[in-house]
Amino acid sequence: MAASSGQTRLAARIEDALPQTQCTRCGYPDCRGYAEAIAFDHAEINRCPPGGRQGIDRLVALTQRPPQPLNPECGVEGPRRLAVIDEQWCIGCTLCIKVCPVDCIVGAAKRMHTVIDSLCTGCELCVPVCPVDCIAMIDATAPATGWRAWSPALASQARTRYDQHKLRLAREQREHDLEMAKRAAQKLADLEQHSQITDPAALERKRAVVAAALARARSARAPTGASDDSQANGDT
Repeated sequence: MAASSGQTRLAARIEDALPQTQCTRCGYPDCRGYAEAIAFDHAEINRCPPGGRQGIDRLVALTQRPPQPLNPECGVEGPRRLAVIDEQWCIGCTLCIKVCPVDCIVGAAKRMHTVIDSLCTGCELCVPVCPVDCIAMIDATAPATGWRAWSPALASQARTRYDQHKLRLAREQREHDLEMAKRAAQKLADLEQHSQITDPAALERKRAVVAAALARARSARAPTGASDDSQANGDT
């Protein structure tokens, strides 16, 4: 069933009311996903630990649903936390950099990583991917919890950085796809040298398969390539 304009507007208002930590503890991939699930009656309003009790109250006001306690399956309300990397143990694997939704971890492959405290949302997504367990979460706002430990300015910053993060990932995926297509085209142009097949008929069949795959890839990229590139150029 298509979403109504009222549901779409409600989802936008709900997203504005969420803390934008992008922690996924609600069970959805990001705050926008959770907001849409609430607006379309697919989720309860008590699944956001970072927002805490005040966050639930905000959603009650927007949705006119009855108040509920925070769902313990999603976590507990607590102080805002910051990720800290033990630099002596960091092996520079970049796994934490890849999962950070706001790109607040800096470093390079086989180089020490560090967290920019002022940008960290405390999502904790970096902790389970670290193969040497060198990331700890420390309380940064105790005894303040929920929205008392957060602010509209921090939420806006996190949301902006998450949007930029998604644009960066999309751009990198396009660049990867283009590079793979370029390599495939080069092999297609000189298929005889790049294939162990010697039978001319079999080579022609393989050529047709590769050419069709390249055509499908070009067709899939064509509708969004130009507009996405212009957006991605604003990435920082």
